[in-house]
Amino acid sequence: MLRTAIIADDDEFFRLALAALLSRNLDFTRVIETMSLDEALARLSECPEADLALFDLKMPGMESAASIGAVRECFPTVKAVVVSASSDRRDVLLALEAGAHGYVPKTASAAELVRALGMILDGGIYVPSFLADVGKSEATPSLVARREPTGSDVSLTRRQRDVLALIVEGRSNKEIALALDLSEGTVKVHVAALLRLLGVSNRSGAAVVGLRILQ
Repeated sequence: MLRTAIIADDDEFFRLALAALLSRNLDFTRVIETMSLDEALARLSECPEADLALFDLKMPGMESAASIGAVRECFPTVKAVVVSASSDRRDVLLALEAGAHGYVPKTASAAELVRALGMILDGGIYVPSFLADVGKSEATPSLVARREPTGSDVSLTRRQRDVLALIVEGRSNKEIALALDLSEGTVKVHVAALLRLLGVSNRSGAAVVGLRILQ
C-alpha cells in the first residue's frame, strides 16, 4: 500500500529526522516537506489523498490550533496530527478540540513517536501521557467556554486579514488566490478558518463582520 505524508515544520533538521522515521518505520513511500502552514495547505490541495499531515504549532502561518480545525474541514480524510515542542496542556486540549487526531510532544522518543503515529493510522486518537494530570477545573473551561466574537475581540493573522478584506470586496476564491499568490485550496482553508473565528456560517456574514473589523 502506497502511503503519503506531509510534514509542516520550519525546523529543517527535525523535518529530515521525521521523514526518515516515516519512511523506515511506517512504510511511507512519499514524504513531502514544507516550512509553513500555507505551503502545507497548498501541497494538500495538490495531494488530497495524503494519509497523514503533521503540523508544528510554532511555524509561519500557524497562529493557533484553530488552523487544524480548518484543515480538517477542507481535507476530512487526512489524519492531522500536531507534533510540537509545547507541553502546554491548553495547546493539547485546543488541538484535540479542533479535530486533531493526536498531539505528540517533540520530546517523545523515536519509538514513542512511531507508536503514536501507528495508533493514529490505525484509527485511534493519541493523547500525551502528561495530559492525564489535568484536573477538571483546568480542562473543562478550555473545551467548553465559547462566546460569539465581536469586531473588537477577534484576533486575526495578517494573511487572514488579507483574505477577509478581499471577501469584503466580494472576490471569489479564485480571485483571492490570484491576488495573494496562493492556491485555491489554501484560500478555502483560510476562508473556513475565518468563518469559524468570526462565528458566521457563510461569506456574506464574514463580509458584514469584516466591515467592522477592518475599519
